[in-house]
Amino acid sequence: MELKNSTILITGGTSGIGLAFVKQLTELGANIIVTGRSLEALRQTQQQFPSIHIFQSDVSKPKDIKQLYNDVIRQFPELNIIINNAGIMRLIDLQHTRDDLDSIISEITTNLAGTIQMVHQFLPHLLQQKSSAIVNVSSAIAFMAYSSAPIYSASKAGVHAYSKVLRMQLEHTSVKVFEVIPPGVNTNLQNDWVLQPNPRQMMSVDKMVSIAVEGLLKNQLEIKPVLVKAIEVASRVAPAALMKFGHREFEKFKRNNHEKER
Repeated sequence: MELKNSTILITGGTSGIGLAFVKQLTELGANIIVTGRSLEALRQTQQQFPSIHIFQSDVSKPKDIKQLYNDVIRQFPELNIIINNAGIMRLIDLQHTRDDLDSIISEITTNLAGTIQMVHQFLPHLLQQKSSAIVNVSSAIAFMAYSSAPIYSASKAGVHAYSKVLRMQLEHTSVKVFEVIPPGVNTNLQNDWVLQPNPRQMMSVDKMVSIAVEGLLKNQLEIKPVLVKAIEVASRVAPAALMKFGHREFEKFKRNNHEKER
């Protein structure tokens, strides 16, 4: 996929994987459009990268997506790539009902419905381009039920399945469908966690995105670091053992969360 001189929209581009995409794609010579919920964060990102264009928009809100589409297509009719990166990941004990339904639904809506709605809104435009792409950021958790983050696990499994069927339906069009599948990555997703992840099991965000960019350039439709490939294999040959391994983290989280609430 040609990235230099492409016009690329990145959701959730003010931190983490999204911000690393902004940095590396800007260096390649792409024209970058960044969206996010926080106008302050968007302005800070633009201070770092003055050539980018910013739009305040929340992918969990259909009205925001429609307005974003209208604004972006009017100003950037050459848009040919969207990267659906915006996401929320929370550690949740499902036996505690303190989380209201709105907070539960917001995680699903941002991670899964937001991706689907962005594609639905922008696909007619992308189909008109000579060469275009949709890049969905899922997670290695799509291959295993990670009990510490049940809503995130379900939503990213949905993104993985959706990316596959979208690719099949668009196989005879000019739109390529890529899926970036990170392992655990050090980002601000973990800032508020009671239980911090083991740093030895985490990949740096810059390394993950450099792998992703290389995969896009090589038209690698499912972009997976070596660790993710290992998890995928384990999910097929020893799924129970893989889930049991992940569930040990939940037991630690549960104990820490209980102590915090005392």
